[in-house]
Amino acid sequence: MNITISNQAEGPIYAQIETQIKAAIVSGTLPAAAQLPSIRALARDLQISVITTTRAYRDLEAAGFIDTVPGKGAFVRAQDPALLQERVLTRIEDHLQAAIDDAALGQVPASTLHDMLDDLLKAGDDHD
Repeated sequence: MNITISNQAEGPIYAQIETQIKAAIVSGTLPAAAQLPSIRALARDLQISVITTTRAYRDLEAAGFIDTVPGKGAFVRAQDPALLQERVLTRIEDHLQAAIDDAALGQVPASTLHDMLDDLLKAGDDHD
């Protein structure tokens, strides 16, 4: 498992770790029952605080992506693909609703939102 963190990224380091592990689980790169690096090993490899990796693993467990077994480590929890898809769609809807609410507050027309989304999608495609 390859995790890359950046001090210049917008989110905190624990969130960067969470996002990358979630993506690996959803994509199948990390299959069910795969063991994750220990909290201390990951902290050492990334040269970050154990507190940061602990927070990432705790949040991943709370979100249902991993199980932590005391004395044994953290393991990828078996996922229901339909449930994962529903979670992703719900999260996207929440973010889009927040954008719509902000646009309404700033009197930004729907056409501008559509253009912004198209531009962001295109920029994302350019990075693939």
